[in-house]
Amino acid sequence: MERAKLHRNVVAIGTVSLLTDLSSEMIYPLLPVFLVTSLAAGPAALGLIEGVAETTASMLKLFSGAWSDRTGRKKPLVLAGYGLSTLARPLVGFADAWWHVLAVRFSDRIGKGVRTSPRDALVAAYVPAGQRGKAFGLQRSMDHFGAVLGPVAAFLLLAGGVPLRSVFLLSIVPGLAAVAVLAFLVRDAPAAGAPHHAGSVLRRDGFSPGFRKYLALVGLFTLGNASDAFLILRAVDAGVPARHVPLLWGAFHVVKSSFSVPAGALSDRIPRKWLVAAGWWVYAACYAAFAVVRGAAGTVAVFLLYGLYAATCEGVERAMVADFVPADRRGTAFGWFHLVTGICALPASVLFGLLWNAYGAPVAFGASAGLAVVASTLLLLLRTEKV
Repeated sequence: MERAKLHRNVVAIGTVSLLTDLSSEMIYPLLPVFLVTSLAAGPAALGLIEGVAETTASMLKLFSGAWSDRTGRKKPLVLAGYGLSTLARPLVGFADAWWHVLAVRFSDRIGKGVRTSPRDALVAAYVPAGQRGKAFGLQRSMDHFGAVLGPVAAFLLLAGGVPLRSVFLLSIVPGLAAVAVLAFLVRDAPAAGAPHHAGSVLRRDGFSPGFRKYLALVGLFTLGNASDAFLILRAVDAGVPARHVPLLWGAFHVVKSSFSVPAGALSDRIPRKWLVAAGWWVYAACYAAFAVVRGAAGTVAVFLLYGLYAATCEGVERAMVADFVPADRRGTAFGWFHLVTGICALPASVLFGLLWNAYGAPVAFGASAGLAVVASTLLLLLRTEKV
């Protein structure tokens, strides 16, 4: 069973993630530079944009996940979400002010909010418990591989003389390919074998105390987990040339893509919380290093090491959600997971930007590292179970 191949639906969903991130990452690593150099915005504006965008997405993830449980259908919501993001994302090429970027990111994240929880439930629907870590690891690995290709594509286009705004507009091409793969190759979730869940979303009925404690710890960690866009600003401040930012971002995702599947597969053999806690410790160490490191070479090294945190945690955290809840409530459970991370993302990014402006980058990075240490220590004390 451990060596069984993953269901083709999981691979198809991973392909959709790959193409979507290729599209998204043609834009995202260039946004901080675009905001600062072209639109005269600073770290506080960047924090507001990213915080509002991610919080919007996460609030919608709860209700889209719950709705998918009520109807028993996941694919229509997933398709609508990917379609909206594909159409909205390239419009950043027309932005003339920072609030235009906010509007585009807001629309893009609405699409993400609609699709993410039903998509995660689709992944969990086609694998047994003993393959959940590997399945989510594969989805995250392919997602990150798309994030490798996106910056490379952006770099090659910029090196070939294509204007920055045109690069943003061209991102629609892989986005449309992702929607096509989803429409024709991804199957909807099979019937769960039980009545569709119709309980109260806001009361989270049917969820165990362990799951609620897990959400609380994820929220605590996320309060210190500011947008990765700040890492790009840190790298530029340390001397990394702006034209090399897409390559750095691509290399960062090479690390994440390379280790996501092994980490997920390992979590199918040992307690998942051990890996998540280890990843949070890596996060804390990297943020502490960002507070003190000087020079481009050292900053790049820490940036790449930081990729181990994401590779270790992203898929395994989602697998833990599926471990806590039955199939007919997974959409809602993933919705709560993403809501908690998004609600905490707004103050995390905004406060990080304000701390950076007021006291400098070392204080902001140090505060985030401290919260990660506390959260990872408490996670090791959490009792977990599988259903």
